[in-house]
Amino acid sequence: MLHANLLMDQFRQHLQEALQQEAPSCRTVTIAKHANVYVCGDRDEMVYFIQSGLVKLLTQARTGRECVLAIHSMGDVFGESCLIGQQERQETAIAMQTTVVRPIPCAQFIRLLSRDALGVGFMQYLAVRIADQQSVISNLVTVHSEQRLGHTLLHLARKLGQRDPNSLRIEQRITHEELAAMVGTTRPRISEFLQRFRALGLIELSAKHFLIVKEQKLVAYLACSA
Repeated sequence: MLHANLLMDQFRQHLQEALQQEAPSCRTVTIAKHANVYVCGDRDEMVYFIQSGLVKLLTQARTGRECVLAIHSMGDVFGESCLIGQQERQETAIAMQTTVVRPIPCAQFIRLLSRDALGVGFMQYLAVRIADQQSVISNLVTVHSEQRLGHTLLHLARKLGQRDPNSLRIEQRITHEELAAMVGTTRPRISEFLQRFRALGLIELSAKHFLIVKEQKLVAYLACSA
């Protein structure tokens, strides 16, 4: 896990440096909280780099039920399906807070990847993301919803959280509805599970309402309840 995170961080840093060198040709766009970067069915040929903020990718079933596919943070890229000629978006990208993105045309992004070790870094970055998605899919079909929530909280804490001595602190607000859409259950069930996790000392809420995940305790609980 630490090695994978290091690979992700290295790629983000290298891409940020490359984009800074191309500043005149890489404009930034500020997306308001809850506004769309793009919606399912849109056609464009842009890869998006997150300068700051949070973006969630979601899809919607015919029943109207939403599924959050991923949450991306500062330094992440999304919308890369256009690199294989898939111009029509298969998902909707929504800013979870005021977010600044850099839209990068496909041709320019491919040119950037030819520099230094960016191409290798991008492949490693995507490999880590694919491994994460495979883990999510496996959890959806092999473990019950309480465990899925636990694994989701661990993933979010490790990706977004600030590390304290014995815990990870998530300062970004993620609603119960968004957790439900990630876990594949209902909002009332998410609330029930979170109350149980708090009673067991697996998570806490700080005075500023930040979610504090007791990483080792939650890992041990999930291993025992598997």
